[in-house]
Amino acid sequence: MIAMPHSSLRPDSPKKVVTRLDPREQGVVRDLLEFLVARGHLDRLAAERAFQAQRQTGERIDIVVVQLGLMSDAAMLEALSSHFQMPLATPGIYPVAAVLTDQLAPEFLLRCSVVPVAATATELTVVAASPFSADTLAAIGYMTDRQVRPMLGRAKDIESAIERLYGEPANAAPAQQSSAADTTVAQDDDVQRLRDVASEAPVIRLVNRLIAGAIEQKASDIHIEPLADSMRVRYRIDGVMSEIERLPLELQSGIASRIKILARLNIAERRVPQDGRTKFVLGGREIDLRISTTPLMHGESIVLRILDRESVDLDFTELGFDAPAQVTLKSLFDAPNGIVLVTGPTGSGKTTTLYAALKTLNSTERKIFTVEDPIEYQLAGINQMQIKPAIGLDFVHCLRSILRQDPDIVMIGEMRDVETARTGIQASLTGHLVLSTLHTNSAAASVTRLLDMGTEDYLLASTISGIIAQRLVRRLCDQCATRDPAAAQGFDALDAAMRAFVQALPSHDLRRPVGCSCCRHTGYKGRTTIAEILVVGPDVRRMIVRGVTDRQVEDVARARGMETLLQNGLRKVAAGETTLAEVLRVART
Repeated sequence: MIAMPHSSLRPDSPKKVVTRLDPREQGVVRDLLEFLVARGHLDRLAAERAFQAQRQTGERIDIVVVQLGLMSDAAMLEALSSHFQMPLATPGIYPVAAVLTDQLAPEFLLRCSVVPVAATATELTVVAASPFSADTLAAIGYMTDRQVRPMLGRAKDIESAIERLYGEPANAAPAQQSSAADTTVAQDDDVQRLRDVASEAPVIRLVNRLIAGAIEQKASDIHIEPLADSMRVRYRIDGVMSEIERLPLELQSGIASRIKILARLNIAERRVPQDGRTKFVLGGREIDLRISTTPLMHGESIVLRILDRESVDLDFTELGFDAPAQVTLKSLFDAPNGIVLVTGPTGSGKTTTLYAALKTLNSTERKIFTVEDPIEYQLAGINQMQIKPAIGLDFVHCLRSILRQDPDIVMIGEMRDVETARTGIQASLTGHLVLSTLHTNSAAASVTRLLDMGTEDYLLASTISGIIAQRLVRRLCDQCATRDPAAAQGFDALDAAMRAFVQALPSHDLRRPVGCSCCRHTGYKGRTTIAEILVVGPDVRRMIVRGVTDRQVEDVARARGMETLLQNGLRKVAAGETTLAEVLRVART
């Protein structure tokens, strides 16, 4: 065990530091975890979980253990005191008058979370919030020309003592301070208060419970929304929002600050939106979380997007593409060049479909690059780039750099503007297969969308090879769904062409949702894909150059046998996979 006696933080002379401990060094981390296990604070599984989380985040191990909700702040402080042999400060140790006010600035003490509590001619007793403050305590020794005797105390007690003992900075007269200085001090105080609230064990446990509950229920998002009198927590499960609970409004700042700390966001900034990401470990699984905050009337709305790599099966069959669709997809993805687009609204599974394609294409003979914002899943053997607009690294710059790396296949996260589209077209013209996504309502509408963006019609016609439009619909629960021949009456509301399509299907096994504990009494469990695949042939290419409408493109494609979104959904209804109401919810005529 690595012990840190008092003398380890005292200079041999007032000018020298003897020992430094790095709270992220593996030996220090392991020693502390072994100590916590031996004292019964953690079991072996929890210790390993904390160790893995610390390696991923790079955060101090004591902070990681508390953030995971494995120990309370108070219990951790006592354990650190015992492990590092640092006396624990009691409330009575803080003096009634400030110590060495002429040598130590209160801003420095507050920033470092330390406070001197007693001084002699040669020694200075200092209470610190962390046992890993060797550099700070050594600096205090230099400034005061004394040996430092450290003690361990609560950050809240230290902050209160600094405010009580030092008050305003000695070099700033209150009447002459500028409004900017007032704002800075107020913000510093507010930040520290938010950090303290976010570090409270109840807040940590609450946030961990909300995240763990969402993962266990296979939710894709967590929505924490401030209302006038409470906070509403909702999960998006299988594409549908469900309210989970209401929380007291007074927990808002603590929850928001806790989540921002996890995502390394600015906890003091509540006026503008912020985006970040973090990792969460549950049952030995590492789950990525994308976090977005947006200021609203009653506070900040927070959305956590859950990216569980282990729950996503990058297989076209599992995603819901039937055999004929897979044959068409294979012909598109096996092409040596061209552009293949996947379209649909946010949350329709576009990126997952592209990842499934990359998985099938990935081999030692092909060099594959992706340009994404953000990188949702890491794919072994594939070169993935994250755009960084703040430093000018956007889609276009990334693409230009990638094309000098001699790729075979390039995936662009999204064609957002004409410059990105043109760069993708140039990549296709120079012999690369380009995969990307686009936000449109149908496959045919993608053509007119790219033309409206400013893409030259002759370039688009010569490079586009296929467009996949898709949606996600909920699957009926296999445990409780029951046959329902009467559901066929719903087809009467369809137009004549759709009714004829349904009647021509070889079999009908209509079912309806019932609800059981397995599906949370919704009648649905999981989702499947409905899609339409437009293969761009010579006839469509000629139409693109002539500047026709998306309706005309769709009519030609349907005449060639393309199955529309609605038709593909109706096929799944007839097969008993989902319901007509569910298909019409996402693919209306």
